[in-house]
Amino acid sequence: MLKIKTTCVGAYPKPEYVPIIDWFDKSEGDQDMTSTRATQSYEERLAEAGEEAEALFVCAAKEVIADQIECGIDIPTDGEVRRENYIHYHCRHFDGIEFDNLTRVLARDGAAYMELPTITDDIKAQPEHFLPHDFKTAQANSDHPIKITIPGPITIADTTANQHYGDKKALCMDLAKAINYEVRALSDAGCRYIQIDEPLFARNPNDALSYGIENLERCFHGIGKHTTAVMHMCCGYPNFLDEEDYQKAERTTYFDLADNLDDSIIQQISIEDAHQHNDLKLLERFAKSTIIFGSFAVANSQVESAEEIRDRLRAALNYIDIERLIAAPDCGLGLLGRDLAMLKLKNMCEAAKNL
Repeated sequence: MLKIKTTCVGAYPKPEYVPIIDWFDKSEGDQDMTSTRATQSYEERLAEAGEEAEALFVCAAKEVIADQIECGIDIPTDGEVRRENYIHYHCRHFDGIEFDNLTRVLARDGAAYMELPTITDDIKAQPEHFLPHDFKTAQANSDHPIKITIPGPITIADTTANQHYGDKKALCMDLAKAINYEVRALSDAGCRYIQIDEPLFARNPNDALSYGIENLERCFHGIGKHTTAVMHMCCGYPNFLDEEDYQKAERTTYFDLADNLDDSIIQQISIEDAHQHNDLKLLERFAKSTIIFGSFAVANSQVESAEEIRDRLRAALNYIDIERLIAAPDCGLGLLGRDLAMLKLKNMCEAAKNL
């Protein structure tokens, strides 16, 4: 019987007891305003939780990892349960980015105004590492290898307000160096899968080709041979579950970037396929890389059957070896809620492990 490995991409629905606002939580308003409130209230919420906060985060990571494993996931994530905002959580650990006064900017390709942390000086990693702690407390809950996910340089640059750098390329290089400081520490701590997310590659392929892939590689310089370098390239999130006609990057950009990514040091490349099917000839462009293949939609409440997912995976195997194909959701699962996320994950794992 043929089997394909399975993984998750990043976010998982947070348990209600987590002491911070989740930017996916629609009870707080639309996504852009919720994201702003999540960022603004982060320090206050942690202070209110006090010493109990760490225990709650550890418990949440244990719970979401157990959920993923119960569904059949081979390589789970920590669910990003500590993060009020996927990107800003990391920015708090860089010198040169201010959170005291957020700057109002037009973001998301002009789709919305957002209040963003402000770059006021050169970006540098703070001396004290933070991700090894997140990894170790998560990994202690499972014998499955836990994947840690990190936003990439271009994506961070797009979700902050730059008031210091005159050159975006220079900003992204400094961000890559700061990210690498944590990536090397994660690898030294024993992390086997580290994923850098660059959705902006799909939206701005010219920047990706000009300096994005170079800086993506810089993020992974110096990692151990036991660590797999992974990148995720989604095409955009909606404001709410089942939103129609939300802004997405052109899927043809995967073809524009495939050759250069395959020639890079990145070993696994995560792409969407479920939201809108790719021309599967795309997979032939990856001669060396393993492809993490988006196998169900994360912005749609309709549950894909195991048979539907299995048929698509079988079709993909006409273009790539089974050893270089991994099944995953299109992106993070934060919008789905726990019950719906688990239904979709179980069907995907059944399909992947019963080809």
